[in-house]
Amino acid sequence: MQNDIESILISAEEIEAKVAEVGRRITEDFRDKDPIFVGVLKGCFIFMADLMRHVDINCSMDFMAVSSYSGTSSTGAVKINKDLSEDIEGRHVIIVEDILDSGVTLHYLKGYLMNRRPASITIVTLMDKPARRKSNVYADYSCFEVPDAFVVGYGLDYNEHYRNLPYIGVLKPEIYS
Repeated sequence: MQNDIESILISAEEIEAKVAEVGRRITEDFRDKDPIFVGVLKGCFIFMADLMRHVDINCSMDFMAVSSYSGTSSTGAVKINKDLSEDIEGRHVIIVEDILDSGVTLHYLKGYLMNRRPASITIVTLMDKPARRKSNVYADYSCFEVPDAFVVGYGLDYNEHYRNLPYIGVLKPEIYS
């Protein structure tokens, strides 16, 4: 698995420090608001778990499974595979995403959730890849801006592999070509 990685883009130590910082900022900004964190599966699961350990406020969490990718590229069609279990009307919703890439999924998801009349919707992402943006959506909190490279690790995958890497690495092109 390690041999498939061209380079380490973000180390485990850098991730840990930045996630802690973002958790502190969210704690300050959402104190006394009892937000609900909505993780976008599967890629968010490691980031969300670590982030939640750095958020020191009353809050709850739920998950959605949303897909718009086939292999290495976005299909442009968003599909809800698992919807929320919790009612979000009047709640402050914090969407937790692994990577904000084209923005197609998050743009759709934000509109979808707005129909449920939350008090607010905030987006937090581990990585922002603005070079690939197609939709007008931005993260309120972003840990890292990354170049237009195929990244894996820390929850991100290629064909369901590499999620367990403790860092963010650039996958060798010959692996996914």
